[in-house]
Amino acid sequence: MQLFNSLTRKKEELTLPKTGKVGMYTCGPTVYSTATIGNFRTYILSDLLARSLRYLGSEVKHVMNLTDVGHLTGDNEGDADTGEDRLVKAAKTTGKNAWDIAREYASEFMMHMESINIQKPDVVCKATDHIKEQIELILKLEARGYTYKISDGIYFDTIAYEKMGNVYGQLSTLGEIKEGARVEVNTEKKNARDFALWKFSPLGERRQMEWESPWGMGYPGWHIECSAMSMKYLGERFLLHVGGEDLRSTHHPNEIAQSEGATGKKPFVKMWVHGAFLLVDGGRMGKSLGNAYTVETIKTRGFDPLALRYFYMTGHYRKQINFTWEALTASASALDKLRRVYFEAGHSRDSLSPEKMGKIENYLQSFRDALADDLDMPRALAVVWEVVKSNIPGRDKQDLLASMDQVLGLDLAFWSPAVTTVTEEVTELLKKREEARAVKDFKLAEIEDTNGVSRIVGKKS
Repeated sequence: MQLFNSLTRKKEELTLPKTGKVGMYTCGPTVYSTATIGNFRTYILSDLLARSLRYLGSEVKHVMNLTDVGHLTGDNEGDADTGEDRLVKAAKTTGKNAWDIAREYASEFMMHMESINIQKPDVVCKATDHIKEQIELILKLEARGYTYKISDGIYFDTIAYEKMGNVYGQLSTLGEIKEGARVEVNTEKKNARDFALWKFSPLGERRQMEWESPWGMGYPGWHIECSAMSMKYLGERFLLHVGGEDLRSTHHPNEIAQSEGATGKKPFVKMWVHGAFLLVDGGRMGKSLGNAYTVETIKTRGFDPLALRYFYMTGHYRKQINFTWEALTASASALDKLRRVYFEAGHSRDSLSPEKMGKIENYLQSFRDALADDLDMPRALAVVWEVVKSNIPGRDKQDLLASMDQVLGLDLAFWSPAVTTVTEEVTELLKKREEARAVKDFKLAEIEDTNGVSRIVGKKS
């Protein structure tokens, strides 16, 4: 499989380690509010990548974090070390406890993840459950001379890191950051690029989330959690790290620096995979714009969440994709057609010829090739529709689509146009449709099916 590696800025062959196992880490959400459909594009990417690797024969251990402390509001302005903790701010706004906020939105995130059929990672880990590991990692950096203390916390020293022959900011242009490039300048920092590893609790103030440490009462910086947890579950070096493109500027370069600084091993991660932003009506998404849509919004508008999953797959993960309600409607229509083809194919009695057997193998290979070529899901979907239109016998077509659905995750096998209660109205509509088909009036039959029966009985079982 080839993937675009953000570290080298080119497509590379994914070479498996000697163990044959793929370690993959995904930067998960900060659980202070409801995740948007823009956020979920990243998690669909990691799900499709994990599914594809398994489909192509690899063993995958997938780890995802939940950030429930330490992510400050200053990140919105380009400096993740300033501002309020997002969880604490949400608690103040709602009158709830920060711990309750974290539990509520973490639970909601997992529920929405299930709604769009994202397979639960092998490990889902919370920052607050790994304070010990984060402190231990900071102590390693301290022992190597990569930290210093100022009034508000313990910071990573990028100059000391570079003096040891390391390169800082490989994933972005962080190496070009000048003093004042960020909104807020901390005059105590040795260098504008330095970042917080541990933040001190304000004097005379008791925070809802704080812990004892060798440096005093406080809480971890945002970046240190991912290094500590990924290395705990995947080792000091692993193969894949996935995240949104917004994390390339600071979070991921800081992960690399602190991880390789603590262990002295390079590379920390071999391949970095970043997904592009989701646009809405051609522009950015934002709560102030009223278009920060969520999975719940999709459901409230009457759409099956799996139509959203289908929509994500219509664009390549490295290219921005534009969400509109018209585009989602088109995806819902395509999903409905695919489900019906799959369902009806199971009732076929056609026989399989050697010629059609060859077609099946060709379709499977084309599907695998699309996945192996930098996770080209639009191309993979095109192969699916070639299968739909093919003359492969129904049962074999169903088996082929079922195989591909291991990656697509559209749950084709669990859908049926079942009627739970057959009313007189439904019976009459079915009778009209069958009568129209008997006299080959397919136009009328299609009208009855679209405007009548399917509206009443079509549903996911």
